[in-house]
Amino acid sequence: MESTHTREPWNKGKLIGQKPPLKPKDIWAIRIQLQNAHQVRDLAMFNLAIDSKLRGCDLVNLRVRDITHGNQVLARAIVIQRKTQRPVQFELTEPTRAAVSTWIEKAKLKPEQCLFPSRLAKSPHVSTRQYARIVHQWVAAIGLDQTIYGTHTMRRTKATLIYKRTKNLRAVQILLGHSKLESTVRYLGIEVDDALEISEQTEI
Repeated sequence: MESTHTREPWNKGKLIGQKPPLKPKDIWAIRIQLQNAHQVRDLAMFNLAIDSKLRGCDLVNLRVRDITHGNQVLARAIVIQRKTQRPVQFELTEPTRAAVSTWIEKAKLKPEQCLFPSRLAKSPHVSTRQYARIVHQWVAAIGLDQTIYGTHTMRRTKATLIYKRTKNLRAVQILLGHSKLESTVRYLGIEVDDALEISEQTEI
């Protein structure tokens, strides 16, 4: 006799698909939260994650020398992505440079050191898993559902804002370091967003 017991799908109750980007008001809420809590490292990490649009593995692997020259934090930096081995360039805004500079000074980091060192002796830097936990703490602290947001939220946030303001897909492709434009289209979920936007503006 066959068992009538059916296994629950692995994704039951879970949100599948792209992690949504943060809205500008969420970005400011997290910044203020971190500033008020004097979380110097987290503020530097958060600002840099938003500006750099790097994958989590590339962000945690950053060394001080990657984004500094002498005692100055660079306005632009370039890194080789681990996933694609392609270089990607990014800007560091003034608030990010200030936050990163404060963190480097406080942690007394040297140029060859990882920017976000691990507290564990066996690892030179914060792990991607730890970074994911930190992101969840940030969003939970401002009342967002941490199951919806993740490390890719940080990568997508500024890219999505740039696209919405400029509609320049090619620029976003370069900033994300994608080799194909289709990857950028999929990554931003553009077709769905744009279709809904057009639909919202169409009165019947």
